[in-house]
Amino acid sequence: MDFRVLGPVEVHKGGARVALSGSKVHTVLATLLLARGRVVSDARLNSLLWGWEPPATSGAQIYTYMSRLRKLLGDEVSIERRQPGYLLQAPDSSVDFLEFERLDKLGREALRRHRYREAGALLTEALGQWRGPALANVTEHLADAELPQLEEARMHALESRIDADLALGRHEQLTAELTGLVAQFPLREKLRAQLMTAFYRCGRQGDALQSYYDGRGVLADQLGIDPGEALGSTYQAVLVGSLGPGPGGEVRQGEPTEYDGGGPPMMLPPDTDDFIGRQGELTALRTQLAPAGTGRGPRYLLVTGMTGVGKTALAVHAAHTSAVHFPDGQLFAELARPDGAPKSPREVLIGLLRGLGALGADATGSAAYDRKDLDELVRLYRARTAGKRLLVVLDGAVTSRQLDPLLPGSPEAVVLITSRARLTRVTGARTTALAPLGDSQAFDLLASFAGGARLLAEPDATDDLLAYCAGLPLALRITGSRLAARPYWPVARLAARLADPETRLSELSFGGLELLGSLLPSLRQLPEHTGTTLIRLAGIGSGAFPAQRAARYLGMPEAAAEQRLEQLVDGALLDICGVDRQGRPLYRFHELVLLFGASLARAQCERAEPSAAR
Repeated sequence: MDFRVLGPVEVHKGGARVALSGSKVHTVLATLLLARGRVVSDARLNSLLWGWEPPATSGAQIYTYMSRLRKLLGDEVSIERRQPGYLLQAPDSSVDFLEFERLDKLGREALRRHRYREAGALLTEALGQWRGPALANVTEHLADAELPQLEEARMHALESRIDADLALGRHEQLTAELTGLVAQFPLREKLRAQLMTAFYRCGRQGDALQSYYDGRGVLADQLGIDPGEALGSTYQAVLVGSLGPGPGGEVRQGEPTEYDGGGPPMMLPPDTDDFIGRQGELTALRTQLAPAGTGRGPRYLLVTGMTGVGKTALAVHAAHTSAVHFPDGQLFAELARPDGAPKSPREVLIGLLRGLGALGADATGSAAYDRKDLDELVRLYRARTAGKRLLVVLDGAVTSRQLDPLLPGSPEAVVLITSRARLTRVTGARTTALAPLGDSQAFDLLASFAGGARLLAEPDATDDLLAYCAGLPLALRITGSRLAARPYWPVARLAARLADPETRLSELSFGGLELLGSLLPSLRQLPEHTGTTLIRLAGIGSGAFPAQRAARYLGMPEAAAEQRLEQLVDGALLDICGVDRQGRPLYRFHELVLLFGASLARAQCERAEPSAAR
C-alpha cells in the first residue's frame, strides 16, 4: 500500500489508485497518516473536519468515514478505535512524507559532512516525493494546520540542495531556478543570498547587488525590518570580492568546505543569521576564547542549559566571531544523535580526522580507518592536532567521559563544549549557563521572524505569545516562523491556538522544529524512573519548592526525593533557584517542562486504557 499526501491525498494498492470520494474522507486519512502512528483524538478530528463549529452528528459522521476507509483499504491497514480517538497502523505500507523526511535527513547529514554529490542526489530524490501542493484535496482546516510545516520542510530541503549544487560549482545552471524562486518567495533571505552567490560566480556582480537592494526594499516595505546576517554578509562578500570565482574557486562565506589538506579545516556550521540577545554571555565567551598564553593543556569551555535555550547557536556564533584567534582551523562535531543517544568516540574521531585531512574522501580510505581501534585513532588525532592553535567545538556532550578521546594534543587549542549537563571536566569559572530570555530579548527574537510592527499592532496577543513561550528561544523561533509563514493571520489567532496547555507543545512545531521532540532526548539520557518522577511532579507548579514538598508528590522520603530532583537537574529539566532559610536547595520547573510532564501523564493514561478494557 502506497499512501501519498505530498500532492493530492491518494492511496495506491497494487499499482492501482484506490477510489476515495469527498474532501472529508481525504482529510480523515491524511490526519491519521500525519499522526505518525499516534492516536488522533475525536476533538482534533472535529476541528480539522469542521473547524470551530462541528455538527451535532460529528461523532457519527467520523465513525462513517472510518468505516469507509476500512472497507477501501482492506486488511493491510488497521484503523482502531482507541480512546480518545482513532489509530491507523500500516506497517507494510509506504508514506511519501515519511520517505521525504528520511531522504532529507540523510541529505542534510551528507551536506554537513561535505559529501556534496551524495547530498545533492539524496535531496533531489527527497524533493521528488512531491507531486504538487501538499494536501490539495483536504479541508481548509487541515491545510491551515499542517500545510505550513510541510511547505517549510520542503523549502529547507530545496535550500540545502541548492547549497550542495553551489558547492559543486553549478552556479550557471542555478541562476534561472533561483530567479524564479526568489520571485515566488521574496521574503526568504537564504534563497536571495544563494541567488546573489550564483550571480557573482557567473561574473554578474551588478545583478548580485541589485538582488540585494530589491530584497532590502521588500523586507522594509512588508515587514519593517532590515536584512538578516546571512543576506548582509553575502552583500559584504560581494563588495569585497570574497565569494569565490566559480568552479575550482572558493565557496561563499559560511558554506561548508571539503578539506583536502591544502589549508586549515573550517568545519563550523553556518553562523546563525538571526542571533539576537545574549550579549553578556557572548562577550564573556569571546573573552574566554581569546588567546591566554601557553598553558599546560587545552582550555575547556562549556555552554550549558535546558533544551531549546540556544546553546549551539551561542557556541557557533562565538566560534565564528573568534575564528581569527585560531589560524590552524576550527573543528566541529555533534556528539549525540537526534534521539539523544551518544555517538561512539570512534565515529566522532573519524569525522574529525576527515576534517583534518588525515583521511581521504575515497571509500577505501574510510574503510581503512573504520577498522582502526580507538586507541590508534586517538593517537593519530593527537598527532594531527599537536602544536596547533585550533578551536574544537563539541556539540551535545552527554557525559565527561565521552570527551576524553576527543581532546586535542595542543596546549594552545580551545575546546568549546555544549551540553545540557554541567560537566566535571569544566570548571565553574569557564561554564556559561544559559537561562530563558527576558521579556525584551524574547520580543526582539520573535520580532526578527514575525516583524516588530505586526506584533506591536496587537500588544495583548503578543504578550500572550511571549508568556506561552516562556522565554525559550526554540519556542520563540517556532512561533515566529509560524507567523512569518502566515502573514495574513492575526497574531491573536496563533495566541488562541497556543492558549490551551494540553495542546501547546504539539502546536509548538514547525518546519522541522519540534519542541516536544527536542525535550524527549533529555528524558532518555536519564534513569528510566525519571519519566515517572516528572509525571508525578507535573502538578507542583512553576514556583520555587523544596525537596520536602516534592517528597509529598512522589510519595517517598525527603532524601530519596532530593536524589530524584538532582537527576532532573542533571538533565536540565529542573533548575536550582536558591536556598530556603534552613539552607536547603529550592527548585523550579520551566513552564514548558511542566507541560511536558503533563503530556507524559496523558500518554501514560492513553496506554493504560486499552489494557484496562482488555
